[in-house]
Amino acid sequence: MQEFREFLKEYKVVGLAIAFIMGAAATTLVQSLVNNIVMPLVTPFVPKGEWATATWAIGPFVFGWGPFLSAVINFVILALVVFMVAKFILKEEKVTKK
Repeated sequence: MQEFREFLKEYKVVGLAIAFIMGAAATTLVQSLVNNIVMPLVTPFVPKGEWATATWAIGPFVFGWGPFLSAVINFVILALVVFMVAKFILKEEKVTKK
C-alpha cells in the first residue's frame, strides 16, 4: 500500500485525474457555447439555416462541412482558453519564483 501511495505522489496521478475531469467539463462548456451561441450567428449565412447538417455535394461525394466547421470553432475556442489559463499560471509561477 505504501508503494502505491508513493507511485500516486511521484507521478501526480491525482492531479492528472482532476485535470482530465476539468478538461472534459471545459470541452462540454465550449461545445455548448459554440452550438448555442456562436453557430446561431452563423446560421443565417448557411443555406436553409441548418448548419449542423450542412453538406456540400460534388457528384457522388458529400462533404459534411457544417459539423466540421463546428469542430474547428470548438477547437479554436478551447485552445484559446487553454492558452490563456497556461499564460496566467506560468506568469504567476514566474512572479513567485523571484
